[in-house]
Amino acid sequence: MAGFKKLKVGIAGYGATGVRRHNVLKTHPHVEISAICDNDSKVLGNIDSDVKLFNNYTQLLDVPLDIVFVCLPNFLAPDVTIASLTNGCHVFCEKPPGKDINDINRVIEVEKNYRHLKLMYGFNHRYHYSVKDAIQIVESNELGKVINLRGLYGKSKLLNFATDWRTKREFSGGGILLDQGIHMVDLLRLFGGEFVEIYSFVSNNYWNHDVEDNALAIMRSGKGVVATLHSTATEWRHRFRLEIGLEKGSIILSGLLTSTKSYGAETITVAYASEDDMGNPIEKTTHYNKDDSWENEIYNFIKAIKNDTKIKYGSSSEAKKTMEIVYNIYKADKNWSSKYNII
Repeated sequence: MAGFKKLKVGIAGYGATGVRRHNVLKTHPHVEISAICDNDSKVLGNIDSDVKLFNNYTQLLDVPLDIVFVCLPNFLAPDVTIASLTNGCHVFCEKPPGKDINDINRVIEVEKNYRHLKLMYGFNHRYHYSVKDAIQIVESNELGKVINLRGLYGKSKLLNFATDWRTKREFSGGGILLDQGIHMVDLLRLFGGEFVEIYSFVSNNYWNHDVEDNALAIMRSGKGVVATLHSTATEWRHRFRLEIGLEKGSIILSGLLTSTKSYGAETITVAYASEDDMGNPIEKTTHYNKDDSWENEIYNFIKAIKNDTKIKYGSSSEAKKTMEIVYNIYKADKNWSSKYNII
């Protein structure tokens, strides 16, 4: 890495996520933050004076950049991603890749013309230590093949529900499933494979916005793995739980270390089944006290750029597959899909 020229980074959008990406990027020895934009000039007040500040992404892209981090609402993300690629920049974009499947398809069509550039989407949960340990156990075949999955990801409400863009379909494209539950869909795909059969109930009966506050689904993958999913904004206590049933035991991921600390302790419990355990198998629980997922995710992205290697997690093709499952969950509820013309 000696003599490596620092990569110039621009950050489009400086809300909570943009700030967090900025804080991580400042620790990387091979990047420098050149420009940041946000339409709210107040949030740009405490940024280092040597960083150029703008109110829109078109001004940002006038600055010579190597990488753009897109930390913008769903309705803006695909257009800014496309503009950045067209401008010759590598792109890291937060999930979801847009409001709907058409958005990610538009991005992929443009990406084909810039194969020398890296595009990665922020499916951050794959970088949590509990998830990484679960991947290692499953891939080792120590407990045999995956049989079934149960996933619950819940919030106490739709954030800032009175004014937030996330509650407005014209800006977000969807509610709790697309905003947060997409992480759980991504993990279910990771452990269960591609889901080819889906049944669902989707509703907005409590918060009464035009996006869902609950989505429940049962799905079967091409591998025969059956998964259940509940993505909810009426959990009242922030909750994350993923249960992985295998031939010789089980893995339970519970809690998640986040900036808010509101999802409880992050743990993995591994149960080792035996013929004589009387339904009470030996279990081992590991507690995690550190979250390096944001750092590991960004550092892997920068490494892929420097070494010109493929994006392992969060590629556009992976993002599209996850988005397709989300929209197939919407479509599987005929009342929901008819009500909002989801086709």
